[in-house]
Amino acid sequence: MKTAYLRSSLAVSLRDRYLWLYCVLLLTQFGFAQEASFRITPLRPVAELRAEALKAQPPREQGRFRTPELVELVKLDPTIKLDIRYATTNDFLGTPVYTQARAFLQRPAAEALVRAHQELKAQGYGLIIHDGYRPWYVTEIFWTATPDDKKIFVANPATGSNHNRGCAVDLSLYDLQTGKEVKMPSGYDEMTERAYADYAGGTAEERARRALLRRAMEEQGFKVNPTEWWHFDYKDWKEYPIQNVKFEDLGN
Repeated sequence: MKTAYLRSSLAVSLRDRYLWLYCVLLLTQFGFAQEASFRITPLRPVAELRAEALKAQPPREQGRFRTPELVELVKLDPTIKLDIRYATTNDFLGTPVYTQARAFLQRPAAEALVRAHQELKAQGYGLIIHDGYRPWYVTEIFWTATPDDKKIFVANPATGSNHNRGCAVDLSLYDLQTGKEVKMPSGYDEMTERAYADYAGGTAEERARRALLRRAMEEQGFKVNPTEWWHFDYKDWKEYPIQNVKFEDLGN
């Protein structure tokens, strides 16, 4: 009886292992497998911070701004890939802060990004988006959750982020042949010096891909953030106001 039980348990164990391996291979084939994000320990529970941030108000701004027109990137070009980690537990806080995995930019910035995407195809790459427009309340969550020694990597909600204006995008490259995101000198949202735009480490191939991405984005009017190779600000960001509209309120 004991031998039969052990054989049965072993069969189940092997079956589960093969099923797990099959799922991993399937996810990898279709480009859904994700690299684990860099993690911090939030200074306070994120649920508590979210409740406070939703009650807070963005800073009041002076001046005249363009009328916002946030455009969903995949509707302009469905070959742009999305990996919106802030809608998952695979982000630097370990918990979702978005309720939907979507990416928006102001129309001029969105159209410029599509041009960069099309240019990169000739090099064998496409763009994969990690974040675009970000409601202001999420910037408030990030700032309050992040320890002081890592606040260089998050925006101060007192002045807002260019993400809040719909004029900043976090992105990388994917290989057109495999559909997989390529390796860069650091992972996305990694809060170390490896994330710096001019970090001299990593492999020659990683630095070359980082340079290719930067060149393609700069040719379309974007400027890289010195401390984050993946973060690019659109040239006209000052012409748009800080926004605090949730994704679910932006329509379909």
